[in-house]
Amino acid sequence: MSNIFDIVTVRADYEQGAVVIIDQTQLPGREVYLALKTPEEIWEAIYLLKVRGAPAIGVAAAYGISVCMQKVDEVDDFYREFARLKNYLASSRPTAVNLFTALERMEVALLKCQGAGVEVLKRVLREEAEAIRREDAAACRKIGEYGLSLLKPGMGLLTHCNAGHLAVSEYGTALAPIYLGQEQGFGFSVFADETRPLLQGARLTAFELQKAGVDVTLICDNMTSSVMKQGWVQAVLVGCDRVAANGDTANKIGTSGVAVLAKYYGIPFYVLGPTSTIDMDCPTGKEIKIEERDPAEVTEKWYTRRMAPEGIHVYNPAFDVTSAELITAIITEKGIAYPPFRDKFRGWKECK
Repeated sequence: MSNIFDIVTVRADYEQGAVVIIDQTQLPGREVYLALKTPEEIWEAIYLLKVRGAPAIGVAAAYGISVCMQKVDEVDDFYREFARLKNYLASSRPTAVNLFTALERMEVALLKCQGAGVEVLKRVLREEAEAIRREDAAACRKIGEYGLSLLKPGMGLLTHCNAGHLAVSEYGTALAPIYLGQEQGFGFSVFADETRPLLQGARLTAFELQKAGVDVTLICDNMTSSVMKQGWVQAVLVGCDRVAANGDTANKIGTSGVAVLAKYYGIPFYVLGPTSTIDMDCPTGKEIKIEERDPAEVTEKWYTRRMAPEGIHVYNPAFDVTSAELITAIITEKGIAYPPFRDKFRGWKECK
C-alpha cells in the first residue's frame, strides 16, 4: 500500500494523450488509475465522481481541454473546437465554481495568442493547465498554515465529506491543517462524518487520514451531535465548492446541519478553500445552483439489495448552503476572513 501522498489525484500524460486520474469510486478497496483520452471520458469521470473535489475538478478540466486540443491541427478549427469542448466539460457539474474558473482561465490564455500558430496555441494550453495545478498545490500549503494557526495541539476536530489530498493537488483544503499538524506533532484526534449518501468521509477521508497516520475515528452523520455534546470536538473543518459574495457557502450535503450543531454547542466552524471558490458574481447562497443526483445513490448504490421501496420519491441534492452567520471564519491561501466577509473577499479578488 502506498503512502497517501504517493497517490497522484490527477495529471496529464501528453505522450498517451490522456488525463490520468485515481478512480475515487474504487477507493478504499482498490487503487486504480484511469487514462481518459476523449472528452466524453473526461466528462463522465467528473460527473460520476471518479475525480472529485472542487480544486481537483478544476485541474482535471484544465488538463482535459489541453490534452484534447493537442489533437487539433488546423488553426481555423482550433478556437471553434475549444469553445465546444469548454461548454461541454462545463456541463458536467453545475455547483463547483473551480470547474468554470479553470476553463475560463484556459480560454483567456488562448485568446491572448490569437494569430499564433497551432503549436504555440497547444503549448500555451499545456503551460496554463500546469500553472493551475501548481497554484492549487501552493494554495493548499498556505491554507494549511493559516488554518493551523487557529488550532492547538491535542484538539478534537470534525470533518465532513472529503477535502484532503484526494480532492486537490497536494495537502487538501480542510485537511491541510491536519496534515501540517501531524508533521509538527500536534496530535489531533479527528472525527470523520461518513457523509451520506456517497460516503466520501468513510471511503476517502477516513482512508487518507489513516494512511497518513492521523488518529481518525469514523462516525455516521447522525452521530455528530453526540460527539460534540461529549466535548470531544473543539473545531470543525470543512471545504467548499462555491462561496457567495456574502459568505454563504455551498459544500457537500449535510454541511449546513453540522454548522447548526457547531453553533449550538459553541464550537468554531471553519470553511477552508482557495480564493478561486469565491464567486463575487453570486450575491448570496440563494443564487447557487444545487446539483441534484440519481435517486439510486440513496436507495441502492451501496447495498447488495435495494433498501427502499420501489417507486419511492427521493430527493438527492449533492450540496447544501451554509449561511454566513453560522461560519466562524473562511480560510484561504490569502488569509483568514471573519464576518462580514464581503469586503475582505473583494480585496482578495482585486489583488491577483
